[in-house]
Amino acid sequence: MSRWRELTGATSGEDYAARFAALARSGKDVHGEARFCAALVPAGARVLDAGCGTGRVVIRLAELGYDCVGVDLDASMLAVAQKQAPGLPWFQVDLARFEPNLLGIAADFDLVVAAGNVFPLLATGTEATVVKRLAAALRPGGLMVTGFGLDEAHLPVPPSITLPEYDDYCAAVGLTLVDRFATWDAAPYDGGGYAVSVHRR
Repeated sequence: MSRWRELTGATSGEDYAARFAALARSGKDVHGEARFCAALVPAGARVLDAGCGTGRVVIRLAELGYDCVGVDLDASMLAVAQKQAPGLPWFQVDLARFEPNLLGIAADFDLVVAAGNVFPLLATGTEATVVKRLAAALRPGGLMVTGFGLDEAHLPVPPSITLPEYDDYCAAVGLTLVDRFATWDAAPYDGGGYAVSVHRR
């Protein structure tokens, strides 16, 4: 079972969406991840949001002209995404079993993004497999972007993956580290408790 399911019971889609809607109404910027991704690849590029949740990131990217697909394991989150953007392709799938061809989509994404602590919330022991599956969905030269907490201050669960471990999983499948930041606003990474990593296939 994923740590996300243990944490939420997979019934938190509406609550999660409401929290971000409230942040947006209060004037908070809730599109940092989408803006970060848009700076990496041009409009029209194919983007896979792996662990898309309620679709906040990928819906914004679609509005900016990207060709987007969202996948998530949590049906309650996907139900919100589907309601907000019924025209986008959404798939309920375990990232450890993700195979684009089985879903009828081409494995030639320009960018794969896994924001929102996707990796620390995977089922323990599946992290390397998920990296392999996501890397395989990229075209040669494509980018994988992840952002996740590394300590208890930045996570809703105890930490389960370190940056060296993540980098090793990436290297094992031919991904090369391009850049690393401390925030989605591209602040320089200083060894702190949150990291946004960009790897290239």
